[in-house]
Amino acid sequence: MVKFNWHKEAERQWDDRAGMWSSKSKEMWDEGSRSTILPFLENHIPKGKVADLGCGDGYGSFRLWQEGYEVTGVDLSKDMIDKANARVREQGLTFVQGDLTALPFEDDSFDSAMAVNSLEWTEIPSQGLNEMKRILKLGGRLCIALLGPTAMPRTNSYRRLFGEQVICNTMMPWELKKMAEETGWRSIAGQGVYKRGVEDSLLAGLEEELKQALTFMWVFIFEKE
Repeated sequence: MVKFNWHKEAERQWDDRAGMWSSKSKEMWDEGSRSTILPFLENHIPKGKVADLGCGDGYGSFRLWQEGYEVTGVDLSKDMIDKANARVREQGLTFVQGDLTALPFEDDSFDSAMAVNSLEWTEIPSQGLNEMKRILKLGGRLCIALLGPTAMPRTNSYRRLFGEQVICNTMMPWELKKMAEETGWRSIAGQGVYKRGVEDSLLAGLEEELKQALTFMWVFIFEKE
């Protein structure tokens, strides 16, 4: 019996999904669920050398580059990286294949990093956080987005409840924050992305954990201590 290899299976499945993902990534970043991430990032992360960890087909990296950052996009899927390289070739914007838990970079290589809905796809997320910390300079900041409780993609992890092997490690935002604090990060800021129907007036006065409980996605800014 062949032993299940989480990250090899994740690579295979994301290769299979590369075409589907590429067909909708532009809309997500320009108008959809990811459209508020870059403005939030820019408020907290100065221009510099940034790693986009889990870059997919590279459109988010491209948007980040357009805002004046020097960007290296990394993804586990070779097909995603191929699509990223086919999409755009610009000075100051590069793409490489790599595993979030074993990044192909030297220590202290980047000023900052962005990881949008990518940590969930690692077998041991704390290893991913430690790798992100390793490649950042002291005081470097990480913008990391996590699928919230109302996000349909969380169903990728559902079959684990039947003892089946899955490649998605869903977690609550408060769990990510606690894990980050235990692995040498300081929480700087956070904001939610909500489905239609959740109005600002409904969120007013709620504590952070209650706001997080309603999210499609929660976005953190952490700083390497």
